[in-house]
Amino acid sequence: MAGKPSALFLTPECPYPPAGGGALRTAALLEYVAPRYDVDVAAFRQPGDPDPRMTRLGRLAREIYVVELPFHSRNGAARAVRNAMRAIRGVPPLNDRFAGFAGEMASCFPGRRYNLAIMEHFWCADYGPLISRRAGRTILDLHNIESVLHMRCAASEPPPKAALHRRFGRACRRLEQRRLPEFSLVLVTSEADAAIVRGIAPDANAAVYPNTIPSVPAPRREETESIVFSANMEYHPNLAAVRFFRREIWPRLRAEWPGLTWVLAGKNAEAVRQEAAGDARIKVTGPVEDAIAVLATAKVAVAPMLAGSGTRVKILEAWAAGTPVVSTSIGAEGLPASDGEHLLLANDPCSFAAAVSRLLADDECRRRIGDAGRRLYSRGFTWEAGWLTLTNLGI
Repeated sequence: MAGKPSALFLTPECPYPPAGGGALRTAALLEYVAPRYDVDVAAFRQPGDPDPRMTRLGRLAREIYVVELPFHSRNGAARAVRNAMRAIRGVPPLNDRFAGFAGEMASCFPGRRYNLAIMEHFWCADYGPLISRRAGRTILDLHNIESVLHMRCAASEPPPKAALHRRFGRACRRLEQRRLPEFSLVLVTSEADAAIVRGIAPDANAAVYPNTIPSVPAPRREETESIVFSANMEYHPNLAAVRFFRREIWPRLRAEWPGLTWVLAGKNAEAVRQEAAGDARIKVTGPVEDAIAVLATAKVAVAPMLAGSGTRVKILEAWAAGTPVVSTSIGAEGLPASDGEHLLLANDPCSFAAAVSRLLADDECRRRIGDAGRRLYSRGFTWEAGWLTLTNLGI
């Protein structure tokens, strides 16, 4: 009997445990591929992170090659210097972080050829030509469209950060135009992103593979007088969203609802502690084991995004929890959600605060919108639903 086909999987981060949007998307793809292929994984590791071989990845992969990244200080001044040098060179930050390992990519798993090679994130796209020599089919999985992400960040940040993002956005666009057509298939999170990719690189073969999260039973909702923002707080669109909400929206809600608490739940909490300082009604939890369980205790989930690309897993998690969402249009971009049915949309501080207040005041409206979000998640945004898409794409 013939054995399974083989696949090479390149990821800039170990997706286990699958916490956060990037890890969840990568894990979902791996969980689909592993039963169908003999999978070898090349995974980058940040200094101090767990060994990927000791995670669930070690049980899914035939073999794992760990690429050790050099230490980079997370100090703000050190980051500023690195990014200034990258701007001078015209190299996007994350592409630069994962560059320089062509020798290791060429030498890992010597002598093996693959039916399929999958590269996660645009940050690894420069390895595409090298890996394509060893694979019959190459797939690039775009979590975001990096040029769009940087340009939107430029529109929402003050100088000099705005200038840096514009510089990086232009650099990403040039790389996207060159690299995207080199892959057999480019996966994107939504039809909106597919259209953008085709505009950037008309010869690229783009197909939609939606962001999804594991299928979970509807949690028991035990609402407290709280609203929640669940995110990786260090990610710059999330940090900008926290600042926007704290300065423009939260004061209105705080005055109208004296018993209300705003919960900031997610990793890298130190990035937002300054925004919470001096207000005992802003609770910063840090990393949480179960984001959906935390969301199920809140009356409203907020997604006050001013920038971003792809689709927001934080909204999918709120839907899974049955928690109604108030989002900006950018926050809900790419999701097949109707304003007033699956969530509420608001783009300015006054209307955003009014939408949150509407849900806080109306138990029936809260339940109706939360239930509609839960149904939408169950139909189209579980791992199983996403895997059907991959099957239809012949992966």
